[in-house]
Amino acid sequence: MNIRENIEQVLSDLPQGVRLVAVSKFHPVEALKEAYDAGQRIFGENKVQEMGAKQEVLPKDIEWHFIGHLQTNKIKYIVPYVSLIHGIDSYKLLNEVNKAAEQNGRVIDCLLQLHIAQEETKFGFSFEECKQMLTDGKWKKLAHIRICGLMGMASNTENEEQIRREFRSLKSFFDEMVHTHFADKSAFCELSMGMSHDYRMAVTEGSTLVRVGSKIFGERTY
Repeated sequence: MNIRENIEQVLSDLPQGVRLVAVSKFHPVEALKEAYDAGQRIFGENKVQEMGAKQEVLPKDIEWHFIGHLQTNKIKYIVPYVSLIHGIDSYKLLNEVNKAAEQNGRVIDCLLQLHIAQEETKFGFSFEECKQMLTDGKWKKLAHIRICGLMGMASNTENEEQIRREFRSLKSFFDEMVHTHFADKSAFCELSMGMSHDYRMAVTEGSTLVRVGSKIFGERTY
């Protein structure tokens, strides 16, 4: 498998303004180095320990995105270097990231994760829960986090219309939140949706960040 060619292929599908997050979880450092040498600079991991180990040995200009379900007791390990946390699914988690970021003298970019899929196994706010949290306004006092947008995962299904409908619902909600809560915040501009099997559809529905793993690195090895 030629990682360079795979990256070039995915990038050729992305319009200007859409960024590629290479999902490197469970893949060895050597594979990440190959992607790095091909020009890739954004990598997504979902295990705190694994991301930390890779971050220590790989070039320092890599932008590390945490894309997994983040446990509060693990936040302190990634806050010193993480560029973007994709999966904020509660105010409590947002508040804990803020505390750890303050201790590290950083402001951490975060995305709010919405539950748009039919599967119960996926995490995230419901649209109503997210609205309530934003309307409540306590998040505005958190000086060490910056909410930069939303993230969602569509159902794992062959039904393309369902996938598009779920992406569309997230884009519609994103637009609503821009107008109601982030009109004066230019940083709120990211919509992270789309993975290896559905990123092309996600892009047509408004994604700005696609999280692609197997299309670049091949199937994961456990």
